[in-house]
Amino acid sequence: MERKEFKAESKRLLEMMVNSIYSQKEIFLRELISNASDAIDKIYYRALSDDSITFNKDDYFIKVTANKEDRTLTVSDTGIGMTKEELESNLGTIAKSGSLAFKTENESKDGHDIIGQFGVGFYSAFMVADKVTVTTKALGEESGYQWESTGADGYTILPIAKESVGTEITLKLKENTEDESYDEFLEEYRLQSIIKKYSDFIRYPIKMDVTKRELKEGTEDEYEDVIEEQTINSMVPIWRKNKNELKDEDYTNFYHEKRYGFDQPLKHIHISVDGAVRYNAILFIPENIPFDYYTKEFEKGLELYSNGVLIMEKCPDLLPDYYSFVKGMVDSEDLSLNISREMLQHDRQLKLIAKNIKNKITSHLKTLLKDEREKFEQFYRSFGRQLKYGVYSDFGANKEDLQDLLLFYSSTEKKMVTLDEYVSRMKEDQPYIYYATGESYARIEKLPQTEMVADKGYEILYFTEDVDEFAIKMLASYKEKEFRSVSSGDLGFEDDEQKDTAADTDEQKELFEHMKTILDGKVKDVRASKRLKSHPVCLTAEGEVSIEMEKVLRAMPDNQNVQAEKVLEINVNHDVFDVLKASFESDKDKVDLYTKLLYNQALLIEGLPVEDPVAFSNDICKVMA
Repeated sequence: MERKEFKAESKRLLEMMVNSIYSQKEIFLRELISNASDAIDKIYYRALSDDSITFNKDDYFIKVTANKEDRTLTVSDTGIGMTKEELESNLGTIAKSGSLAFKTENESKDGHDIIGQFGVGFYSAFMVADKVTVTTKALGEESGYQWESTGADGYTILPIAKESVGTEITLKLKENTEDESYDEFLEEYRLQSIIKKYSDFIRYPIKMDVTKRELKEGTEDEYEDVIEEQTINSMVPIWRKNKNELKDEDYTNFYHEKRYGFDQPLKHIHISVDGAVRYNAILFIPENIPFDYYTKEFEKGLELYSNGVLIMEKCPDLLPDYYSFVKGMVDSEDLSLNISREMLQHDRQLKLIAKNIKNKITSHLKTLLKDEREKFEQFYRSFGRQLKYGVYSDFGANKEDLQDLLLFYSSTEKKMVTLDEYVSRMKEDQPYIYYATGESYARIEKLPQTEMVADKGYEILYFTEDVDEFAIKMLASYKEKEFRSVSSGDLGFEDDEQKDTAADTDEQKELFEHMKTILDGKVKDVRASKRLKSHPVCLTAEGEVSIEMEKVLRAMPDNQNVQAEKVLEINVNHDVFDVLKASFESDKDKVDLYTKLLYNQALLIEGLPVEDPVAFSNDICKVMA
């Protein structure tokens, strides 16, 4: 028996592969099973061109066997096997892949694809094993061979008697340490979970002897352990089945089996693309928002498979942030993977897939809105905020995609409406799309600022979420109609009564200037209102920052100094203004008192905190005294 050295550089290279390339030790089982699947595929390819070979899929399988006493784990297959030369070439040279060479020679035959490309996966076994033994017999050969290695020091090859064609890889597991327990790879439940996680959709059966607890024959209460060979993987993935064969419950079962959520999926999207990049995908729009959705612990992303083998549990690059709630998977034959098959080598294909997925989600959401409005509104209650973030983020780059999916509560319809529905009902003389902000629909309805717009018969959209106004500011307009807050300085219209009072008289100017001085920089201006009818006072804002935006921004750590340019508007047709005028002529101290009260009243109406509650209380007492 001759010991041979590895042709690759050596110890350092093997150590790097074992310790650096793979992020999790459990990956070794995925790699060995994928190699076993490749070996069976090679017989299939050979059968396509060799009439003497009959390929009966039922005869081919992979088996995983754990021996706790010997602390060995064996992965065997009924594949093509290896000759002595192939053992030396494929296993004696680190990073030399027989699968890659075979794939190149037999490109794209009948839809079967060889998974292995780099020839590194086999060596992942050394992450968990001190010694690896490979016994194999190649198709058409008389004898078999045994390859054995304990690591970078080299390997041995010797001929052996082996009856059946195929390969058997036996791992002598490392001894446990304080930091690592290798016994887990001998436990049935652990091996089953790894197989289900990574290799559930390998196209050949992956078998294991599974222990079952059964009632002992002839007894009523005695149980015994029974060993039964079971197929662990499901083999045919749902995404490769014909859509016409599948029912809604099949997709729902898949959703729960993959643990995408405990709720019922609201909508599923089954995609099969055979173009510049080939891929299959099944996407789900959940019914409920995940409990951790708006926390830093939440991770977006879809499961990513390459030829049915799980590569990444969450691939964030497949989804834009505004669709981060989407669950599901993507399987592609065209991904360029790195040496560990855990990451993508370059992302051109991934970008094409991601763009297509984004467009598909948008299209399906629009269809849901059009055809199943109740379902869409249910979805929107959970994830509408995320769509608004999508409009606002990236400097509005995605607003064209998302604007037709937005819903807001309507003052006239008393329900959620789209922007398109709003614009379709606009009166001929209506210059803007009007909106109002507040904590609730009830509070917005009572805002003084809505009075004039509502009296004109114009519909108002109610914004109750902190992101609403930011999204609309980014949107700016819809179908050439600008958005305008009911609290803005210019509403775009005045009735005859407002025209008479719009221009402040000299007397009013003097009074308002005095009130502005009393408020000492708290407001930019005090002026006669063009919008108030029955209410005495309100606050409006000039500039880009509205009062509602000020509230949101100042709640953030680094925006304490953000301030809207507030204007205190006085209804000059209200009895309160008559009292103000009379006091200004006879008792300036009362004007000071009334000014402070009106300002604090306007703050409370806007949902803003009164700056000095004690002083406000004292001012009320002075009026009552």
